[in-house]
Amino acid sequence: MWNVAFAELRKLRRPTLFFGTMGAVVFFSALFSSLLFLLIDSPQGNSDRGRTLGREVLGLATGGVQGFSNVGGFLGIIALCVFAAQTAQEYTYGTLRNLLVRQPGRLRILLGKFVAMKLFALLMIVLSAVVSIGASVILAPGAEVSTDLWFGADGRHAIFTTFINVTVSVIGFGTIGMVLGLLLRSPISAISFGVLWLLIVENLLIAVKNSWEKWLPGAQLNAIASGGGPTGRSVGIEYSQALLVGGIYVAVGAAIASFLFVRRDVAN
Repeated sequence: MWNVAFAELRKLRRPTLFFGTMGAVVFFSALFSSLLFLLIDSPQGNSDRGRTLGREVLGLATGGVQGFSNVGGFLGIIALCVFAAQTAQEYTYGTLRNLLVRQPGRLRILLGKFVAMKLFALLMIVLSAVVSIGASVILAPGAEVSTDLWFGADGRHAIFTTFINVTVSVIGFGTIGMVLGLLLRSPISAISFGVLWLLIVENLLIAVKNSWEKWLPGAQLNAIASGGGPTGRSVGIEYSQALLVGGIYVAVGAAIASFLFVRRDVAN
């Protein structure tokens, strides 16, 4: 398994993939955190979905990680694309047969690839946390937001909790991407389906009926990243429910995909 993981990490560190992905992480992390403070007096809101976070909220112990929490969903989409592409391209390029010659245990191959991609996702999350919190510290004085509580005991707890929540959410999104890659066996199809569902289909369904937000997979993972609470047009999703429902989606999808990966022919 570990040999598979090390081999996968060599693929993930290719300059085009590594620097392109990390560049997107830096851009979105800086953008989301900056807008919180640059648009703090805007009547259109300064947070996701037009919500407004005022100075009194941003001055709390959780204020320093608001941008990091908001960008969690976009980090999840990036992870979904990476996991899906890295999994499905083994079928597209026909390299899965070569892997099975060296390592005939299919589940060990799958687990090794998953471990490597989780490490890649973890690096994304750490980079996003540094950029988001750093941008918030730099821009807070200009927006007249106090940072006194950000790095106290409660502030450090908020950073740790948000980091765990975002990590769980991003790994969940990535796992769904890996499942799509295994089911569709085409990088373009897997990425297109995942992104269209998360960014368009779910939003349309929620617009039609608000209560569906509590049962859609993308909404659950976004709620985990934000720690629960208001995430859409309804009253929001409780954190415990998001963990339960989101975990069921991920677990069932992973079980089905793993079974098919073991049983199906390796050809695309």
